[in-house]
Formats: sequence, structure tokens, C-alpha cells
Amino acid sequence: MSQKVLLTSKEVNIILHRLACQLIENHLDFSNTVLIGIQPRGTFLANRIKSLLENEYQVTDVKLGYLDITFFRDDFRRGEKQLEANKTQIDFLVEDKKVVFIDDVLFTGRSINAALTAIQSFGRPAEVELLVLIDRRFSRHLPIQPDYRGRQVDAIQNEKVKVCWNEKDGEDAVYLV
Repeated sequence: MSQKVLLTSKEVNIILHRLACQLIENHLDFSNTVLIGIQPRGTFLANRIKSLLENEYQVTDVKLGYLDITFFRDDFRRGEKQLEANKTQIDFLVEDKKVVFIDDVLFTGRSINAALTAIQSFGRPAEVELLVLIDRRFSRHLPIQPDYRGRQVDAIQNEKVKVCWNEKDGEDAVYLV
């Protein structure tokens, strides 16, 4: 199986800083904004963004939660592989807040559609934005576009974008497999 490097560790780091700065530009002090990492792999990106906001840009009290969308997916019982649920961890209200969903790859849009349904259990947000590291722009099944994107990737249907995080995979990199 051959793989092409789309982003190196250095490029990932630069993109993370850019995304954090774009969030600051649009949300200033984050007093009315919450970040929600989409389980499972969006949580790594969400943790990194929160860490940058607090440690590099001195934004205090950034609220971060994790949302499991397993049972809200429209393909929940269609595959032969049994899905494993992750833990939702949102210990704040989203009612009338600006919610920023964070996920590693935007592909068909179905995960974000499920997240929009799932977040309603926690209140009605004032608005919802989407931040992704990789936008596979020609693969959308639903009319969903990111507000913040790290990199756009044109990949054919049978190619896979693999995002590696140092915390889980031992390196920061993005590959086209």
C-alpha cells in the first residue's frame, strides 16, 4: 500500500497556529464560544487547538467538550462491522452559545450532519461553525462546508486520507493512502 505525504509535522503545526488565529479573530475572548471535538479523531485536533489558544495566545477559559455521534449517524446499522460508541463529555451548556465543531477530515458531510442532530440534546446553539484539518472537497454527499479548513485535498473516491497525531500514532502527519 503506497502512501503520499500530504502534510509534514512542520506543516501541521503551521496550520494549527493559523486555525487558532482565525478562531481568535472571529471569537476574541471565547466568552460565548465553545469548542466541540467530534469523537473519535476530532478530539486530537480539538485538544491541540485548545492548547494553542491557552498556551500560545493566552486565551483563558476555553470550554472544550467531546461529542459522540455514533448513534446519530444515518448509516448506523448498515455496515457489517459493529460500531463502538465513544464517550460524550460536555459539561457546559450550549444554549445560545457559538459552537465550533472540530473534526480531522470532512469527507461526505454525514458525520457533521449527525453532530448537528446530536448537539440538540444539549440545547440550541446560537450558531454552529465547522473547523477541519482536511477538507476533501469533491466528496460531499450533503451541502456542508467548513468555516475553517487547514488544507483542501482532491482525492478520488477509493483513496483515503489518513491523519496521524503524535498522541496516538507517534507522529503528526497527513497521508493520502
